[in-house]
Amino acid sequence: MKEFRYVITDDLGIHARPAGLLVKEAALFQSYIKIKKGEKEVDAKRIFGIMGLAAKKGDEILLTAEGADEDEAIAAITEFLKANL
Repeated sequence: MKEFRYVITDDLGIHARPAGLLVKEAALFQSYIKIKKGEKEVDAKRIFGIMGLAAKKGDEILLTAEGADEDEAIAAITEFLKANL
């Protein structure tokens, strides 16, 4: 299992547009990808779960990937987060 912590820097937090793009990015991988904020953990391939996190600017999220392509998944989603959130 691979992990990555990220602090949201976008002024709007995780809103609909980047959440949708994040789901598309996560769907490219076979690994099970989760995002956790506080005690709440959601599937990164489900937009309603991501939106339900209500992650705002300054919030820390924990991204985990587990599976055959976990290294590639973490690398791609890490780059996505840095570029978009």
